[in-house]
Amino acid sequence: MKNIHNSFKLYPLQLLFFFWVGGNALHAQQLPDYSAFERQLFLQGGDTLPCRILSPLHFSAGKKYPLVIFLHGSSERGNDNESQLTWGGSFFADSLNREKFPAIVVFPQCPENSSWSVRQKEQSGDSVIFRFPMDVAPTRPLQMVMSFIDTLVNSGVVDKKRIYLGGLSMGGFGTFELLWRRPGLFAASFPVCGGGNPEGAKLYAKKFPVWVFHGADDDVVPVKNSRVMVEALKEAGAKVKYTEYPGVKHDSWKNAFAEPELLPWLFGQKKK
Repeated sequence: MKNIHNSFKLYPLQLLFFFWVGGNALHAQQLPDYSAFERQLFLQGGDTLPCRILSPLHFSAGKKYPLVIFLHGSSERGNDNESQLTWGGSFFADSLNREKFPAIVVFPQCPENSSWSVRQKEQSGDSVIFRFPMDVAPTRPLQMVMSFIDTLVNSGVVDKKRIYLGGLSMGGFGTFELLWRRPGLFAASFPVCGGGNPEGAKLYAKKFPVWVFHGADDDVVPVKNSRVMVEALKEAGAKVKYTEYPGVKHDSWKNAFAEPELLPWLFGQKKK
């Protein structure tokens, strides 16, 4: 398929969905795990954001659908436009989940030399400390994600009251940052083993539904990062769910994706 540019003037999203559904059937046997996700490139200002996009089952051109954006972790960075589906791809592509929760699901991929968030990592003895400055511009990949979301919303097939955001590890950092950079955009969020600046919660958290996940024994992103954010979210008036897994290290996304209530909870949220 031709690349998606930062405008859909040449390629209306409605037509793209018909192509995605038809193209997926052709590739189903070669790519049994991720074939439902169409490969796309979002081009803007000379930069490229690889994306895999899952279209709703039984897509109807006259209907608006929920939009889910999921930000991967640092190990899935690159430009192969596939690694970002390693964690969560099969979960959203599951036929039962697609039948119950029809939605547009987007997995963008961050370049190897960049990140979804602006953060500083410091070592203090045996402890790892992350700092999240809020007085700087977003990274280029996160800026492109924001622009791509705007493009999808302006296409007319997205339900503006049901836009959801999630991410794990590096993507969990990016999730917390994107929430304060675009307050009022999302209906709910589910950051996994991430962290952020607690001051940012004041910008978006009032009555905002968020489900935070973390492993209690995480040795890469210490669990205190989520604990601090959970307290900040509560103080800012968010509707917080927090699940901390005893004995789990830096792979709590496996537990999160196994939560039977995650998708019912997520798709049950709607902006008023």
